[in-house]
Amino acid sequence: MTRAAEQLFVAQPALGMQIRQLEDHLGVTLLRRHSRGVSPTRTGQLLYERACEVLRLVDETERQVTAAGRREREGVVLGVTNGYMNLVARELIEQARLQLPGVRLSLAEERSPVLLGALEQHEVDVALAYEVHERPGLLRVPLLEEELLFITASRPGATGLQPSSAGQPDMPSRLASIDFEQVLQHELVLPGQRDGVRQQVLSAARRLALEVRVQLDVSSISTIKNIVMQGEAAAVVPYGNVRDDLLRGSLQARRITDPGLRRTLYLVRSRKRAAMRHESALLDLLGRCTQVYCQALGELAHPYGALEQPLSQAMATAMAEETEAGG
Repeated sequence: MTRAAEQLFVAQPALGMQIRQLEDHLGVTLLRRHSRGVSPTRTGQLLYERACEVLRLVDETERQVTAAGRREREGVVLGVTNGYMNLVARELIEQARLQLPGVRLSLAEERSPVLLGALEQHEVDVALAYEVHERPGLLRVPLLEEELLFITASRPGATGLQPSSAGQPDMPSRLASIDFEQVLQHELVLPGQRDGVRQQVLSAARRLALEVRVQLDVSSISTIKNIVMQGEAAAVVPYGNVRDDLLRGSLQARRITDPGLRRTLYLVRSRKRAAMRHESALLDLLGRCTQVYCQALGELAHPYGALEQPLSQAMATAMAEETEAGG
């Protein structure tokens, strides 16, 4: 209470009186007072969250009105993963330039856990992220399942994957396979504890009562690839992170079977964020780019029904269903 009063430039007794008046007005207890100070009650925490949401909406409304008055482009921050960008960066940037002239698009390229944290902190407006579990305040639409690959150093004299007649890597049909149990006979270099790929490997191993031999925990995909190229370990990675290495022949990949390892790509936005002026057009563009992503993955991609319709419509449906469930 003392620190709060100092930040508000009011006397502590006056602040305490204002809070009690607010409690009397609402007919609830907002703060629980104890020997260590105060802590919010459940209703107090709810009021705090709603107040933050209202203040963010006020700020967002002011920004949008100001931008509209000046005819400025709307700034949008899109969060994407490295693998997604590796496969569709050119398409996404070019189509955004042509189809979204009123948007100033910024790209935040990070791992999925980082993108979700940025969404919750309102540092990112919309994200394409993997393995998004239910989180308060976030709305998600599943787009596709993607198979993960087992990679090792290339054998001497091995050649890279060759492009198809259409000029794209015809990789899925050219890859051999390996049983998951055989994968675990290798020492693996895996991403950090929060990474979805690591969780896929560990979960599958637990179900089969198998041991995972983790040589090293590494957050950087470039470091993981360098370690594998040197023959010091193997790894489980998405195709998008190693496509160029497979084409050059510096890495060798196999599809994982019995069981296969898959991760789910979601479109995610904050429910607390005000709608963007160009949101529908942006979401539909992301849907088209994700269809290109599916084509690049070939047999490794298993799209959901959301990609069969405009993504703005899929998001609106998800919002309506969540609102109905919450009500």
